[in-house]
Amino acid sequence: MDCSPVFFTGSSHKDLALETCKELGIPLSPIALGTFPDGEISVELLQNVQGQNVFVLQSLALNPNQHLMELLIIIDALKRSSAKSITAIIPYLSYCRQDRRNKPGVPITAKLVANLLSSAGINHLITFDLHSDQVEGFFEVPVTHLRCQELLSQQIKPLIGDNSIVVAPDIGSIKIAETMAKQLHTGLAIIKKQRNSALQVEMSLIGDIKGKNVVIADDLCSTAGTLVTAAKLCRDLGATDVIAAITHGLFVKQALEKIHSSSLSSLWITNTIPFLEDISQSKKIMKISTAKMIAEAIKNLL
Repeated sequence: MDCSPVFFTGSSHKDLALETCKELGIPLSPIALGTFPDGEISVELLQNVQGQNVFVLQSLALNPNQHLMELLIIIDALKRSSAKSITAIIPYLSYCRQDRRNKPGVPITAKLVANLLSSAGINHLITFDLHSDQVEGFFEVPVTHLRCQELLSQQIKPLIGDNSIVVAPDIGSIKIAETMAKQLHTGLAIIKKQRNSALQVEMSLIGDIKGKNVVIADDLCSTAGTLVTAAKLCRDLGATDVIAAITHGLFVKQALEKIHSSSLSSLWITNTIPFLEDISQSKKIMKISTAKMIAEAIKNLL
């Protein structure tokens, strides 16, 4: 029996799936994806997977409800077709913001999604920079939790020189910023937010960034509000240059407009989320592929 992995993709990020298959030296397996007249998702595997180690890539971004349901149906089809093992590769795992009950009446959506994926039939999960590490513990199957800070550091190190510092844009991003600082061999500064009223938030910086090249590090850029405000504060406090290194670029609402008119000289992001046309054409946003990281993770599982 052929021991090569079988690789499928959903509809969310075919470009990354093709890049990963190229790194692995295998073809992308055929699958028919569509919808029934009433809008229900239709899936048909066009390759025999019986007894095979199967990998399926689907990033749960931009249209998370559609992409999550499509992934669950693909996994069910694989399980019912007697795949030996099913590994879900989810570069961006949605619904991770709600990972605890901070007040009555709210769900824990991160746990719900973990349960859905496990119940559908996955044996393993590969994902990148979860919004909080505790989400990994919600899964009943092994999780390969990949970190993009080394990948980003390799690209930006030549740009910032020795007189540089990493800045965490809020308390929640300290761990990622610490990892980035270690990769770049720099110091660390932290931006602290204090809400004075419903409409007023005061930001202060713990650390010295005057005359230094600043790298703002975080896992996610959604509306870009925190990122842009942090960049302005760093400039106001005397930073020589300000760039950002982010794993997941959602860029919702007017995020791109904010970034292009901001104090940032450049924003480095990975392709865990598909690049829309405006991002692909941007001269301020630098793109880095995660395909090699995914391929290496797959090789380690075989």
